[in-house]
Amino acid sequence: MTDSDLMFRGAGELAAMVRSGDISSRELVQTSLQRIEELNPMLNAFVQVDAEGALAAADEVAAGDDRPFAGVPIAIKNNRPVKGLRLTYGCPLMAEHVAPYDHNITRRLRDAGFVIVGTTTLPEYGILPVSEASIFGPTRNPWDLERTPGGSSGGAAAAVAAGLVPVAHGNDGGGSIRIPAACCGLVGLKPARGRISPAPELGDSSLGIDGVLTRTVADTAAILDVLAGYEPGDATWAPPPSEPFAVSAAAAPAKLRVAATTLPPVPEAVVDPMAARAVADAAELLRSLGHEVDEADPPWQDDAVRELFGVVFSSHIALSIAYSGRIAGREPTAEDMEAMSWAIFSMVGKLGAIQYMGADVALQAFARRLVSFLEPYDALLTPALAQRPLPLGTLDTDAPDPMATFRQSGLFTPFTPVFNASGQPGISLPLYEGEDGLPLGVQIIGRPAGEAQLLALATQLEGAQPWAGRRPVLESRSVG
Repeated sequence: MTDSDLMFRGAGELAAMVRSGDISSRELVQTSLQRIEELNPMLNAFVQVDAEGALAAADEVAAGDDRPFAGVPIAIKNNRPVKGLRLTYGCPLMAEHVAPYDHNITRRLRDAGFVIVGTTTLPEYGILPVSEASIFGPTRNPWDLERTPGGSSGGAAAAVAAGLVPVAHGNDGGGSIRIPAACCGLVGLKPARGRISPAPELGDSSLGIDGVLTRTVADTAAILDVLAGYEPGDATWAPPPSEPFAVSAAAAPAKLRVAATTLPPVPEAVVDPMAARAVADAAELLRSLGHEVDEADPPWQDDAVRELFGVVFSSHIALSIAYSGRIAGREPTAEDMEAMSWAIFSMVGKLGAIQYMGADVALQAFARRLVSFLEPYDALLTPALAQRPLPLGTLDTDAPDPMATFRQSGLFTPFTPVFNASGQPGISLPLYEGEDGLPLGVQIIGRPAGEAQLLALATQLEGAQPWAGRRPVLESRSVG
């Protein structure tokens, strides 16, 4: 086993090695830091690396530490506070802001024994499904350095795919975990609404939720057990599971009824033939495992729904921009951000409260219709992406009409945002490889608050069509 192999092992396996004394946490963290030093100049996945803090934390972990992930390196997306590190949201207004406290996610990961080695890149305010913030420059896909790793958790996905860390934190408000997982050949779970607390800033969140990018379903399930659960002051939360998610994920699922579709929720979106074939192949794989699979097109090709989601999503972005202004101590201006961010902030500023609330209620009504349509099924199978990972620069946030770029991004990722609206759990699985050599994933949606069954199905698919051994070849490549 070479040092570079370590970062391609599962987080649970690495923790077991530390616990048994086969390796020290310092050795793991040093390996991660070395990989970051060697490969991050090529990938641009990290905003900040805290080598000194990480090594000090690693030295506090000894053999026999029974915390589930004691001594394992991890990275945090740079839109969640990590005390003492810069918190930028990818925007100039907060470029030098240092977080004075830990987010709930950060605290829970630390308490589980993870060692934070740094923070990862995202697009400005997490808006786009690519990671090319002007203050960072483009983050590159380890599988093809001229393509995006996805977004908004693009730095996290690039870091895991390239073996800089074994797992990384991300979050998902319109597909921002599932999209980069699909681009980079990883497992990306969006948990059910309310499963993970957004404390301490918010009481709940109607669209966004935190999670991780991993190589295996087992790691995803075990880390969900760490992150899930009520925090004092939460306004809403998902019902607790009957058993740990890690236990549910390891159990064989009963025969399930699965719906499959390649009909995109965005009417003008064109589904790449490779993405459509992945769904067909996954449907056959499910049938071979004993499940019933029916073709069923949800009633979601409605331009009004896209506009409703745009209003609600944009309002969440505008809140982040306003928060940046509060941190900066002044009102944000157009000069403080990319043209798309300013266009969204300006648009939301013109909305009346009744107009926003009306859009939110109408989106909830659509979500109820969607969940009702899917009620006869245990899961829904769709493409993860409609297009292959985009070439860098495809989506220009400073285009003359930045909102046209915003709408264009939906043609790349039409299958993910609707399930942020519905609150259902969804997972992107890298079941296949495309003829272009890039990962080729599918998305599976579960029942409301149904991560346990979804993870069990995902584990079964992973066993039938393993992916964890696939790695991009980076050491001998250079940026063009």
